[in-house]
Amino acid sequence: MNSQGDKVIRFIETFLTLGGSFFGKPFELLDFQKDLLRDIYLLDDEGRRQHRTYLLGLPRKNGKTSLAAALGVYHLIADSADTAPVAIAAAGDRQQARLVHDEVKRMIQASPDLSSACTVYRNEILSHRNGGTFRCVSADAGLQQGLNPSFVVIDEYHVHKTTELFDALTLGSATRSQPLAIVISTAGYDLDSPLGRLYRYGTKVKNGEVHDPSFGMTWHGPADNEEYDLHDPATWARFNPAWDHFMNQDEFESAHRRTAEAPFTRYRLNGWTKVENSWLPAGVFEALTSDRRLEPGERVVLGFDGSYNGDSTALVACTVDEPRHLEVIGLWEKPDDQSAMGWRTPVHEVYAEIVEAFDRYNVVELAADPWRFEQSLAQLDEEFPDRVVQFNTGSAQRMTQATVAMFEAIVDGHLSHNGDPALVRHFSNAILREDHRGSRISKTNKSSTRKLDLAVASLIAHHRAAVWREVEAPAEPQLLVL
Repeated sequence: MNSQGDKVIRFIETFLTLGGSFFGKPFELLDFQKDLLRDIYLLDDEGRRQHRTYLLGLPRKNGKTSLAAALGVYHLIADSADTAPVAIAAAGDRQQARLVHDEVKRMIQASPDLSSACTVYRNEILSHRNGGTFRCVSADAGLQQGLNPSFVVIDEYHVHKTTELFDALTLGSATRSQPLAIVISTAGYDLDSPLGRLYRYGTKVKNGEVHDPSFGMTWHGPADNEEYDLHDPATWARFNPAWDHFMNQDEFESAHRRTAEAPFTRYRLNGWTKVENSWLPAGVFEALTSDRRLEPGERVVLGFDGSYNGDSTALVACTVDEPRHLEVIGLWEKPDDQSAMGWRTPVHEVYAEIVEAFDRYNVVELAADPWRFEQSLAQLDEEFPDRVVQFNTGSAQRMTQATVAMFEAIVDGHLSHNGDPALVRHFSNAILREDHRGSRISKTNKSSTRKLDLAVASLIAHHRAAVWREVEAPAEPQLLVL
């Protein structure tokens, strides 16, 4: 069949350059990218684009953002299917949407021919050649009505909880002659999610179970129920089409060693998993169990994650000196039986346990999430001046730093703990939540009864112990608000 893909290929390779590690180099499409474009832009017997919706599944690091941006530039400037084209980069949040948008801006500004044909603003780009517009939108900005797009690229669709943005953008194209929506994503873990349903539909189209020429799909990753060796480099190469080109294979090997099975499968192989991101590889935390015990007077940081009623309240000690060691000092959890009726965290008991820990060990710092414990922390600061630090677990930046540092310590074996069953349980309950703000441990959902407060307190204590060790206590310590 005829295809418009070669026209798109010529435009990209003639006018566009790469960014990132290959900044300024000509955009030379790989063979798999050329084959993809020829498929996306297939023409029917009447010479019109066959596909209206196209799903592209790619593992990370295979150049999907650059390709999406290149198509955005093409549809803004060179596509003749519609007059006054409106090209849109869409994503679940503003920052993700701007990744493609900013790359489009860079590509245009790097080309004298293209920059002279466009005016680039912060939130949109205008083409003088055809009256076209390029802009970015996001799900967190509300429904996008009245845009009438001729081209849409939706990035990382696996994070979308609903189809509202997809529906608004694709249904808004009804008056366009040859609208095209390209959905680009890595795999998810829920086949009933918006991406999962789209993937299942695309699979039926590919298998001939459903006849729908308007829908196309290319999925670089394992097929449903396909058996493969997760740990074999040949598997990595098979599912990553850019493997022998611009992928950093040493970094890939490192990611394999340091990443839990579920996220590695999804993000690096583009395979669907049945569970969300388990934070740690199976058994790795349990393997750090040690006979070591904290000694009276030993230098420690106390990590504290408090609650008032529903969640548990956790107090964990982490040694300042390396190799670092974790021990549970106290845990107060809502009972599972009928005695839970009206249960509240015994604040006075928690306070007494913290004071006792100060007496027993050389506590250089109590790092605590202040929520619901503001008064107690103020009293502790009076009793132990200059040793109370507020650590807001709602800060994505701080929790990302703490999560990454703890993960590295665990997988590298630079940490031990006493095997407390509750500590092991809380760590095993933690999943990894990732977005543009970073990666943090989290519950599977807000209503989950599976606690992870000991893990949170451990992250706080471990992170602050490392910080304290680096500075070895300032000459005039003061209350820090993080």
